[in-house]
Amino acid sequence: MVGGFRWIGLIVATMIGAGYASGREIWEFFGHESGLAILLFTIMFIVSCSVILTISYEMKSENYLPVLQTLVGKRFANVYDWGILLYLFTMLFVMISGSGATVNMFELPYSIGVVLIITLLLAVIPYGMDGILSINRFLLPMLIVGLAVVLIVFIFQEKVPLLYHYVEQSNWASSIPFTSLNVVPLIAVIGAIGKEIKSKKEIYVASIGSGLVLGFISYMYNISLIHVSDQLFFYEIPLFAILNGYPVQMFFIMTVLLWFAIYTTAITSLFGLIARVKGYFKMNKGMVGVVLILAALPFTLVGFSNLISYLYPLYGIVNIYVLAMILLFPIIRRANERQI
Repeated sequence: MVGGFRWIGLIVATMIGAGYASGREIWEFFGHESGLAILLFTIMFIVSCSVILTISYEMKSENYLPVLQTLVGKRFANVYDWGILLYLFTMLFVMISGSGATVNMFELPYSIGVVLIITLLLAVIPYGMDGILSINRFLLPMLIVGLAVVLIVFIFQEKVPLLYHYVEQSNWASSIPFTSLNVVPLIAVIGAIGKEIKSKKEIYVASIGSGLVLGFISYMYNISLIHVSDQLFFYEIPLFAILNGYPVQMFFIMTVLLWFAIYTTAITSLFGLIARVKGYFKMNKGMVGVVLILAALPFTLVGFSNLISYLYPLYGIVNIYVLAMILLFPIIRRANERQI
């Protein structure tokens, strides 16, 4: 049970990155008539976690590549391996843009947020990942708890209906790209912990627990955003529409936590990129980091909400094949065992 709860924390932290925590990812895929979509996402997510963790446990894997190869075959694994590289680069410039949008809420120029995060990204490169991951392990639980508290208080204060148009559920299909968007980073993270899983009970606890937590937060977030949907046009980060009217202290705390979520997402993406491409450059990792940030900088001019609007659905569609292979894996395995 203890091991299972440990993995719940890892899985939820992987999912609740800056795009999710800001509300922009939720609103992009869900919105009105999405109760069934969130239920389907919860079910598919539980199954996906269970399959990935089981393969990782059986293979005692230390990185995600063997798990990815088992799911989609070596040929497609190479394609999606490069896809992960592209995904990390995308996350880098989306998060730089997100920093500008967050700082902008304090009526400071967008460019200050961009310069701030780039400066801190460059400053942390020589020190490696250990320091930032330690901060991440401390701040992400605070962000998750704070987000849950804000949503619950908002729903009760504003008397938000818990069932929005429960008869009309036309948006159910959005559950597929939303789940597929998140399974590849999920493989990258939990596909590397196979040697640390002690028993299959941990897998059941982690899969069901994380699915229920994320399903609950996603639903609460979605109905809150529906309630303020007429204001979302004015906010690049939808969470701020919910925080509007809260005490300034709560607004400040959640903004700082969100900014740190953006920063840690950016730094983990940057380090992942540096580790993968440094062999192609005859430079030290600091200079490789500078090159990558400079390459990402022009894309930040598009804006945080626009980047998520275009790129997240695209990645959701591209990753549908991986999701399908994960969901079909237990059936294919059972059929192969019967043939033997």
